[in-house]
Amino acid sequence: MLKCRTAWRKLAPLARASSTLCRQNVRRTGLHNGRIPAAHMATGPTGGGRENQVYALLVGVTCLGGAIYAYRTVKGDKRRYLERIEEISSRPHKRTEEATASVHVEATATEAIETEAVPKPEPEVAPSSEEPSPPVPDAETATSSETTEPLQAVPESEPEVAPSSEEPSPPVPDVETAASSETTEALQAAGLVPAQPSPMLPSHVPYLLIGGGTASFAAARSIRARDPGARVLIVTDEPDLPYMRPPLSKELWFSDDPAVTDTLRFKQWNGKERSIYFQPSSFYIPPEELSNAENGGVAVLTGKKVVHMDVRGNKVKLDDDTEVSYDKCLIATGGVPRNLQVIDRAEEEVKKRTTLFRKIEDFRSLDKVSRNIKSITVIGGGFLGSELACALGRRSQDSGLEVIQMFPERGNMGKVLPEYLSNWTTDKVKKEGVKVISEALVKSVTCKDDQLEIKLKDGRSVKTDHIVAAVGLEPNVDLAKSAGLEVDSDFGGYRVNAELQARSNIWVAGDAACFYDIRLGRRRVEHHDHAVVSGRLAGENMTGANKPYWHQSMFWSDLGPDVGYEAIGIVDSSLPTVGVFAKATAKDTPKAATEESGTGIRSESETEDVASNAVASSAPAPAVTQKDDFGKGVIFYLRDKVVVGIILWNVFNRMPIARKIIKDGEEHADLNEVAKLFNIHED
Repeated sequence: MLKCRTAWRKLAPLARASSTLCRQNVRRTGLHNGRIPAAHMATGPTGGGRENQVYALLVGVTCLGGAIYAYRTVKGDKRRYLERIEEISSRPHKRTEEATASVHVEATATEAIETEAVPKPEPEVAPSSEEPSPPVPDAETATSSETTEPLQAVPESEPEVAPSSEEPSPPVPDVETAASSETTEALQAAGLVPAQPSPMLPSHVPYLLIGGGTASFAAARSIRARDPGARVLIVTDEPDLPYMRPPLSKELWFSDDPAVTDTLRFKQWNGKERSIYFQPSSFYIPPEELSNAENGGVAVLTGKKVVHMDVRGNKVKLDDDTEVSYDKCLIATGGVPRNLQVIDRAEEEVKKRTTLFRKIEDFRSLDKVSRNIKSITVIGGGFLGSELACALGRRSQDSGLEVIQMFPERGNMGKVLPEYLSNWTTDKVKKEGVKVISEALVKSVTCKDDQLEIKLKDGRSVKTDHIVAAVGLEPNVDLAKSAGLEVDSDFGGYRVNAELQARSNIWVAGDAACFYDIRLGRRRVEHHDHAVVSGRLAGENMTGANKPYWHQSMFWSDLGPDVGYEAIGIVDSSLPTVGVFAKATAKDTPKAATEESGTGIRSESETEDVASNAVASSAPAPAVTQKDDFGKGVIFYLRDKVVVGIILWNVFNRMPIARKIIKDGEEHADLNEVAKLFNIHED
């Protein structure tokens, strides 16, 4: 550029002189001929032609010089930009190597500093998705504070160079040492270094389902039924395809197949075999092919968690920083098992020997543990705790395993069943080989002499090798804050309307939904059938059905193949109850019921019947006789003299009748007559 400027200064006077001569020649010619010829400057007299050529040459040289300068400037800027990008993309790796080297040096001096060099990640360290990432210091100006504070040694990348979901991630420099590679992987797992995004994931999907459980699968099936060409993406943090949870605490434990933990196939009470998965992998299409699938389909993205939801922008961010936009979204995140506070506060060894039962991996782990220890204690007297206690108790008859079940209530399932039936159920559990400890409030849990010691508030203590905590479920509402969704203060879960809608294009189904029941008021239900029905309804409404949730979902529990019950509505032992029982026969068992119906999962997802118009007759007040042997019967739960819940004890395939009774919402003078609608007195 300096050379161009020097040449221009030397040639500028000549250019101006040439310009002056050109104008004079034009002026003279015009006066002489009376007009200005169009091409006179090019073919004029000899006196002015050379100056014109010089002027044109100077203009051309100037333009050429400007073009060369612009080209070199743009090329230089591009080169510097690429160098800057490469430098920034390599910073996390450089920081990791520096932190690793510093930790290694300090570890030789003192063992304490080695422990502090890689601390456990804390939630508040990682910046939230709503705030910008912290500035990245230059590698040359890094101080010793990066060594003593490893959390700052590996900062997150700058926002402007974060790879998008449509672009491949930047190249990672070769790892020079095995130590630095292991450190990088550990820091990525801890969330201190961003994981690599999924480059093949579609950036936009019409239907996005968050959660890979029963509700999501039911919604996907419903969406595809109403919109055959729909493209549905299910995102789940579990490594498995959608599966049913009930067999994890029921039939799988009674399988004779030694490889059941691998195959996850089981025999139903009727002898038929099936898989725990709703559909095989061939049913789904790969996520990267979803956008181009001609006829649409259902894709499942496993091992990924949605960590942020932008309701206004109609998009979500995954835990690898990938963003996916959507047209309509379903939140079916389910819940997470609760734990006892005394176990949360206990030493690490106690936590290692405690199982919170919920997923496939929990079943596999507990199955392995139960075969290698001498004693196991189930804390909790609800559905899950009682089912696991009976299943483990049945196994203990062959292995000699000691199975203990403890709960704070006076009897098994005391929060659900009336006291007399709860006591009977407790005796049934004992007959399965389970040692029952009732009215047990856990005070502390410690590890002593390679065993866990459970101390109760009344002074009793129990020694065991392993604990299964089955004390309830906490709805997963992690997305409520970023999405701005309301969480119900009484029941928990996302608060939705009767159509399971939280926003104009967001629905919630399953355990995480606190919905408005048009018959029983606001509720939240944690059962398989509710997940199926609510997921199916949400899927229909996502395709424009606009249907309210009026269906009363049912749930069931089996204490082995011989005793089981089905329930519907509000079943709470604090409500007044009326029970009508009859003598049971060989066909009044869960096993016989599945043999008759041909189904294993007794829910509305498998079969749907229509109740007949049953009308109870008017009669005197009920006089119910309670028997010592409750073979089969019907228990009515009343609120303001109206039936709001029904349990069918060893009475199966009668749920449509119970549903109609609750839906009618009428007062019944004689519930003995109403019980006759279930044909419990037939032989």
